[in-house]
Amino acid sequence: MPAIETWLADATRQLDNVGIKSSHLDSQIILSHTLRKPRTYLHAHPEEELSDRHTEIADARLSLRLDHVPIAYIIGHKDFFGHRFIVTSATLIPRPESETMIDILIQRTNPEANFKLVDVGTGSGCLGITAKLELPKLEVTLVDISRHALRVATQNSEQLKADVTIIQSDLLSSYPFTPDIILANLPYVAFEWNTSEETKYEPKEALFAEDNGLLLIKKLIGQTNVLADSGYLYLEADLRQHDEIIEIARLNSLHLVKRQGYILVFQKRD
Repeated sequence: MPAIETWLADATRQLDNVGIKSSHLDSQIILSHTLRKPRTYLHAHPEEELSDRHTEIADARLSLRLDHVPIAYIIGHKDFFGHRFIVTSATLIPRPESETMIDILIQRTNPEANFKLVDVGTGSGCLGITAKLELPKLEVTLVDISRHALRVATQNSEQLKADVTIIQSDLLSSYPFTPDIILANLPYVAFEWNTSEETKYEPKEALFAEDNGLLLIKKLIGQTNVLADSGYLYLEADLRQHDEIIEIARLNSLHLVKRQGYILVFQKRD
């Protein structure tokens, strides 16, 4: 039975050998999740021997990580904006870059206003649910075409006690309200782009899109006639796509008001 420090050293070495840059951190996450102890416990008890059962479970999880399965799928959750979200292979893993959208939303939104907000292509629900938790007066709806993703979003809304409405919809086609704010982190990766080993485990329909990654973004922009006057559209997209999106938005009476990192914010103006 290996000691904690021995297992961690061996796991880190194996992950290093397959090119995983976060090898030491991932080893700690796997073992702390297996032991159901915080990572600080590992540092405080380096010589503690692992049981056969814990070693077997940790080794199995390490094997998945060696195949480049994302750590979030192995442990079943990912933190986003200080909240823990359940993730499964039916949902995209929340990215730190997407937190910028919430930062901007908080800066630009009156916390006392009862605006209607819709999170389009919600996946795990991280954007819409976080918006509701940070700005409780918002009336938030989560929409996604995937029933499997909506099950995960429902679990997250219940776990985090976020009062949101959930609707299955192809973008805004079945959304019955007039939104003041649209949030959307839609698939925008072009099929011909190089992607990491880990992305092969994420749902392709949540990552990739035709038309150089812009098919669904263009379709959503074409549906923004439902947006309230002076309403806002928040989009995430690759930096290489921003100029084309800005021009398409302009042709649909959406004018750029903020550009930060991967995030574009438009306002509807006649």
